Amino acid sequence: MNVEHAEHPVAAAQEADAADAAQRYDHYIVRGPLFGIACQEVGDGHRWRVLNPVTGGFPQDARDSLNSFLWFRAKDDTDDRRVRRELLAAVARLETEPVNEVTAAGTRYRVVRCDEIVYGNSEGPEPPRPTDPEPADRSWDPNAKDPELDAGFVIDHTAATGVMEATERLALMGLHYRSPRYPQDVRADSLRALRTHAGIVLLPTAFRVLERTGAGWEPATAMLASPHAARRALVHLLTWPWPAVYEVPEDPERAGYARVAAEFRDAGDADSVRLDDGRELLVVRMRRVVRIGPDGPETARPSDEEEGGCGPSRMHPPMDEDGTIIQET
Repeated sequence: MNVEHAEHPVAAAQEADAADAAQRYDHYIVRGPLFGIACQEVGDGHRWRVLNPVTGGFPQDARDSLNSFLWFRAKDDTDDRRVRRELLAAVARLETEPVNEVTAAGTRYRVVRCDEIVYGNSEGPEPPRPTDPEPADRSWDPNAKDPELDAGFVIDHTAATGVMEATERLALMGLHYRSPRYPQDVRADSLRALRTHAGIVLLPTAFRVLERTGAGWEPATAMLASPHAARRALVHLLTWPWPAVYEVPEDPERAGYARVAAEFRDAGDADSVRLDDGRELLVVRMRRVVRIGPDGPETARPSDEEEGGCGPSRMHPPMDEDGTIIQET
């Protein structure tokens, strides 16, 4: 690892914050795999750029997003017939085969796998840290646009990193599924990855709202790019979706949801709420671990599940090499 000591005051504060958190949150829980797409241009060596966020629950989610990306690139981004043919050939494979990598027009596209983890202690999961970056405009508008998670991130295991991130990566080198609650093939693939993909890269820190249940902490929102985005999602959750989904009557329980949401919002940087019915929600700091091998980031494993057995399918109408959409009858 290429380790650099923090010299900028902000980086130094983040290092100190990370060191403190490592003492207070001394174990981690593996939530399971997530999937996205990364690409590698000719001449980029070992560097892979994240194309879409590594947040999908299943490998086919990532394949489908790549299918659409390549189809629209063929439709809108080139007038070169040869390039379009290559892009459409890759689309055709993605429509019929559960492939984890395709190459088109000099670019490799790969399904990238990560493990999502959360640090915690006896009191619960780790909340956001004081030095976690926040947006300049902390809007509470549920339609506010946040930076896309992983936007512009380059997976490069040789890139310079701070002391604490290097320490964290070393501590996670041996991460694999040990519990007998995982199927044997899942445990075997996980153990094999320690040899085939021995390196570690951490994706940008993400944030979720989790709900405490009898089985542990379960996701209540999608993965988001900042603590405030997660707090705003929590307020939105209490303001509309939950009262509607759980058919909360107008009075008095719906008023209780609105009151808790308003109190949480007014607190500004609060990280937890407890509802009148005892339910507990927490804004949590999530980490994602990508394993790296000689040929780059790990892709989907044979034992990774697919949602409901869904496989490849046609997502867009056929197109010829001139970019003309073929209308089927």
